[in-house]
Amino acid sequence: MVPPVPSPATQPMQLDAPQGSGDGARAVTMVEDSVLLLRAQAGEMAAFEQLVERHQQKVFAMTARMLRSDDDAAEVVQEAFLAAYKKLPEFRGESAFGSWVYRIAANYALMRLRHRKVTAQVEEPEGGPSFNERGSLIDEVADWSPNAEGQTLDAELRSAIDDASAKLPEEYRQVFLLRDVEGLTYEEIAATTGDSVPAIKSRLHRARLSLRAAIDRFYADRAS
Repeated sequence: MVPPVPSPATQPMQLDAPQGSGDGARAVTMVEDSVLLLRAQAGEMAAFEQLVERHQQKVFAMTARMLRSDDDAAEVVQEAFLAAYKKLPEFRGESAFGSWVYRIAANYALMRLRHRKVTAQVEEPEGGPSFNERGSLIDEVADWSPNAEGQTLDAELRSAIDDASAKLPEEYRQVFLLRDVEGLTYEEIAATTGDSVPAIKSRLHRARLSLRAAIDRFYADRAS
């Protein structure tokens, strides 16, 4: 049985996936994961429990950002690791174990989001303006040019970006989180969502424009 997964606080949003000095640590993690994976596939439950402990917090943080609900995220993490455990004999190591579990968890989170959307469509009357889950009006994403790149992201700016991300149309926010926050490749996102790579790139471009527009507004407000 998969051990219970705690609900740690969601980590702050980053605009860029970590790079550089973390490559060596990631390589070590992948090697250690490979050893644990072989032991888990041989039937050693303790090895799989170690894999869960190594990855559950990052998987929880991702799903919490996608679902905006710690309770839903905790359930999805449990579902994802249980599914991974059941599929261990089928996993051939074409990708890292962490990336594999990420895709499983992201897929479960997307299914939950789609269920929410279907439920909302059934419960809400048709017509009228559209609003997201935070009650903000869904409008066209502004096509503004970035002029605040290179500035230091302080707590207030991160808060402004978080708020702008929450107001994105759901399909744009999902792609932004999976690509720019979680660092999944376009191919991994396509495999998770079932959408084409060009469609994902288009949505990500619109999401980035909107978030950079939020940065523009933030500095414009501070200058006024």
